[in-house]
Amino acid sequence: MNEAKLYSIIRAPRVSEKTARLQEVSNQYVFEVATDATKADIKVAVEKLFDVKVEAVNVVNVKGKNKAFKFRMGRRADWRKAYVKLAEGQSIDVMAKA
Repeated sequence: MNEAKLYSIIRAPRVSEKTARLQEVSNQYVFEVATDATKADIKVAVEKLFDVKVEAVNVVNVKGKNKAFKFRMGRRADWRKAYVKLAEGQSIDVMAKA
C-alpha cells in the first residue's frame, strides 16, 4: 500500500479525555478513519504509519446529528472511528504524527 492510501484510511487521531484514559489504562488509541475502511486495512495502515504492532481493531460507525444552520435544518455527516489496541510496551505519539 502506498503512503497516500494509508493517509486516506487513517484521517486523524481523536483526542479527548476518554481517549487519553484509554491510552493509559488499556494501551488503545482512537482514530477517525474512512467510512469504507475495513479492520484489516486499518491494522495495516497503523502498523506501517507508526511502526507498531497492532493486537486488535474495533470499529464504530457514528451517526451525524441533525442541526439547525441559520434557520435551516441540516445534517452533519456520518463518520467512522477505530479503537486500535497495541501490543504490550508499544505506544504512539499521536500529537507528533497528526
